[in-house]
Amino acid sequence: MKKFMECVMEWKSYAALMFSGTMVLSLVYSVFMGEDVIPVSVIIYLLIFSCAGTFLQYLAFTDRIIKKMRYSSRMIVFAVPFFAILASLAVFFEWFPLESGYWLTFTVIYLLVFTVMIVGFEIYYRAQGKKYDGLLGQYRKQKDVEEKLT
Repeated sequence: MKKFMECVMEWKSYAALMFSGTMVLSLVYSVFMGEDVIPVSVIIYLLIFSCAGTFLQYLAFTDRIIKKMRYSSRMIVFAVPFFAILASLAVFFEWFPLESGYWLTFTVIYLLVFTVMIVGFEIYYRAQGKKYDGLLGQYRKQKDVEEKLT
């Protein structure tokens, strides 16, 4: 039970951060568009989006629930249900008309953003990997020098 509560608290913290971030983006967008208020419906779907998105991230990208899975599979575990959540929100809160052209645009934008995020994370992780490889190389050289001295 203690481990479950730790997981819930961790998820809750990340959900709160995500909700805060989406609210800031919504605020900036509203100011840019000349709006004076943010409708309650927007706040509600941002809260749903934040809670569900954070849960999917927690499910897909941590080892707490799914112990061993390739990163590419984890991306699918995240991307497919997240798209379903966004599509459900789009229908329920009437983000745009239900005509196929709008859905095609919505899907293409989702895939583009998702692809940019994948590429960004891949670049970041490769750079981090090179950094740690360099540090490991320095450590090994230092250990070799120490061994020769003793």
